[in-house]
Amino acid sequence: MRTDGFDKWIRRFEDERERRHAQGDPDWERGAALHPAVWASIQRFQVGEDGDGANLVGKADEAGDADYAQAVRLFVAEEQNHARLLARLLAAGGMPTLNGHWSDTVFVRLRHLMGLRLELLVLMIAEVVALRYYRALRDGAGDSLTSDVAGRILADEQRHVPFHCRRLHASLAELPRAVRRPVMALWQLLLLAGSLVVAVDHGPALRRLGLGRLRFTADVMGSSRAVVNAVLSPHSVVWSDAG
Repeated sequence: MRTDGFDKWIRRFEDERERRHAQGDPDWERGAALHPAVWASIQRFQVGEDGDGANLVGKADEAGDADYAQAVRLFVAEEQNHARLLARLLAAGGMPTLNGHWSDTVFVRLRHLMGLRLELLVLMIAEVVALRYYRALRDGAGDSLTSDVAGRILADEQRHVPFHCRRLHASLAELPRAVRRPVMALWQLLLLAGSLVVAVDHGPALRRLGLGRLRFTADVMGSSRAVVNAVLSPHSVVWSDAG
């Protein structure tokens, strides 16, 4: 399927790549000091960011839009950079990376079940949860290096969400109109389940970051309304994240 507008996304990703290169890395020599619960949480998120994206890239190639496929490759490169930044942050605090985590295994298997549409819907759950998580890490860590890293990743995620919304709009447009809103309602239910899992699994870290489990879940679900509107009618909705 050919969709218009992803050449603009290529330019956005490439411009950001150049800006990132000019900015350079954070000052890792500062080191980082965090509560053990927060370190454990970052370790699990680092696993989630780390991947080659081959399955998503393959499905993007099959979609038949060369611009979109190239934009996906640039998106995957940014996600891999997130994994690198988090690994360097862990090293700055004398903490190792993990080889894997059960939550990431489940998430990846769900993404690989069907085609591009389902993969993006599941991926969007992680992206929306990440928006709130990295905002909490940026604002509540009380550590300058951690806040720097989290702020950089958050800025990327704030661009990733509308990128995926744009492609999901085109994908859902292939479905009957009466089906589209129920699909997004189901997505919100899955998002609720995913945010509850994260809230429980990362609860001790969230508390250290000044954010309770219920507030975290409520904030994630609150942001989901903008995602639903953007997917169903992107030309009338301007994406905005409250952070």
